[in-house]
Amino acid sequence: MVRDKKLFVVLDTSVLLYDKKSLEHFENCTVHLPLIVLDELDRFKESPGLLGENARYVNRFLDELRTHGKLSEGVPLSKGSSLVVSLRHPDNPRSHDLDLDYGDNRILLHGLQIQSDNPDNTVRIVTKDINLRVKADAVGLEAEDYNRDYLADDAWSGVESVTVDDDFIDKIYRDRQLEVEEFPEVPVDLLGFVHNTFLTVKSISGSKKSTLCRWNAIEKKMQLIDDANFSDIKFKPRNKEQKFAMWALLSKEVKLLSITGLAGSGKTFLALMAAIHQIETGEYDRLVITRNMEPVGRDIGYLPGTVDEKMAPWLAPILDNMRCQFRDPLKFEAMQEKGQIEIAPLTFIRGRTFTNSIIMVDESQNASIHELKTIITRVGEGSKVILIGDTDQIDTPYINRQTNGLSIVAKKMRASKLTAHIHLPSGVRSSLATEAGKIL
Repeated sequence: MVRDKKLFVVLDTSVLLYDKKSLEHFENCTVHLPLIVLDELDRFKESPGLLGENARYVNRFLDELRTHGKLSEGVPLSKGSSLVVSLRHPDNPRSHDLDLDYGDNRILLHGLQIQSDNPDNTVRIVTKDINLRVKADAVGLEAEDYNRDYLADDAWSGVESVTVDDDFIDKIYRDRQLEVEEFPEVPVDLLGFVHNTFLTVKSISGSKKSTLCRWNAIEKKMQLIDDANFSDIKFKPRNKEQKFAMWALLSKEVKLLSITGLAGSGKTFLALMAAIHQIETGEYDRLVITRNMEPVGRDIGYLPGTVDEKMAPWLAPILDNMRCQFRDPLKFEAMQEKGQIEIAPLTFIRGRTFTNSIIMVDESQNASIHELKTIITRVGEGSKVILIGDTDQIDTPYINRQTNGLSIVAKKMRASKLTAHIHLPSGVRSSLATEAGKIL
């Protein structure tokens, strides 16, 4: 008789801090929390923002589980799993090879002891920490990332290509739109595109006729995007992707816009200029700028000065763009004094509600999906969220191209009628910057 193999999961602190409800998502296994994990959680419970919130939630959740049995013996979780919190035997022979002053090594020893006690079963370390996964492999333990938010990288740019007859391109320019019923044959892909997909429309005959459109999936029509859409703004988009981005930035229909792109592609500049234009024309009351502070390596609490002064190093790109466009170094401060621009560190967002505002999240590729959810759910009536980032420049530990919040929001919200996404593939900062980006 062959006995079914059991799965023992040893969970690292990083997973609990990343997803406070992670314990509820494991199926048909025994989840072990080494005691050192509780010590590490305790150090985070007073932290501001999401880390502190998650640490406190896990502590309360574990305390609630105590009413269902002894944690040291195992208590039931959802989805057929159970949880054990314990201190494994420190006299394991392998302990002589591990410096137990390091929490990660204690977690590894915990896994090794479980493997020793259950040689016929599978023991797996689950952690967001890359180095811990490497160390686990080095001592002979299985290890994997916590993949509940893992996203297949389909590299969607938000732009699709459509070919039509020359007559239809002429009609788009004349009527500024083309209804799908007017096609002699409806392109199959067109009806499958999500609302607010941007279209490069080309001639099926191979002529040079072309145009840019936005797909309106609700009314089933292509709608022209050209310079007439931007006639009342003081700056002009420099390529087709920037035109798509500018349309979405100025559209009252789009409540959530994600913009990705290379360094120097104009992400922050376009978003900032569009926001200021709409504030000055009275469409919105204020611009709220926020971002994740941690990737720079210094917590905001350790920098001197007020919140605005602490944020100054991270706001330098914003100020550079303001000076470049307006030639006025005091314009940013003047708008702040009028309440038209507000700086709100991401860790201070929780509990607030933003109405009739534009919320711009810069460097949002460094935020987790849980952090971005906190921001997006703060949005009140008449507001718009703009997520900006480069998923090739992720600085935050524990997330990557497939697990960062920007990529997940862009994909999961794709089907919503309130959203749009655009990738800016070309640098426009300067000819030297573009050339260096290609060569170096």
